[in-house]
Amino acid sequence: MAILKLIGLLRPSRNQLLHKRLPGEGVRDSIWQHAINTLAAGKLTGRVFAPYSVFKGKAALSAEPRLPTFSKLDSGGVKLNRRGVIMLTFWPSVGERKYDWEKRQLFALSATEVGSLISIGTRDSCEFFHDPSMLSSNAGQVRKSLSFKPNADGSGYFVSLSVVNNNLKTNDRFTVPVTTAEFAVMRTAFSFALPHIMGWDRFTNQPSESVSQSPSKVVPQLMETEWDR
Repeated sequence: MAILKLIGLLRPSRNQLLHKRLPGEGVRDSIWQHAINTLAAGKLTGRVFAPYSVFKGKAALSAEPRLPTFSKLDSGGVKLNRRGVIMLTFWPSVGERKYDWEKRQLFALSATEVGSLISIGTRDSCEFFHDPSMLSSNAGQVRKSLSFKPNADGSGYFVSLSVVNNNLKTNDRFTVPVTTAEFAVMRTAFSFALPHIMGWDRFTNQPSESVSQSPSKVVPQLMETEWDR
């Protein structure tokens, strides 16, 4: 009996084991707490990666806002430097759950195009055309067309992007079926982002990291444009 009591005294309780900290655990906890506090306070540094992505059998689609850039005026105010967009990225499938990011193509939706997209009904369709050389002698050399067309049963949309590059002799086409729920997420997110890509959130005096000291300085998240791909 005395031996059993001695073992009981030497063996730590389960609660003691749960509350015992390992070497360095206190430091780790403080780092996590600092990260949580930083996120809660909105003190993010660098670019934020938060795209909404849809992966399907033949291709994938992601969407994310690209904020406008501003330049400071001598008067202390700011002026719009470059308008923001909703950037859509398409990339093809190369196998089961495998996609080729290097073959991605981009399509930048303007504020007006976002308005057209979020206003379509379940039986409506919309299509947009982009040509970087429009109204010039090089018109038609590179052209992109994006379409949202409803399924026959009304269960969603087919989102298709066609990119024709006569200079490179390429013709890329991507089609991603999206469900009604997935489109509802896109519509809601695009509606939320619309005033931000227009720069109207500046009127509420919210801090923005897209203000530059000179018109030539562009934030990193805007370095890749639609026509880089």
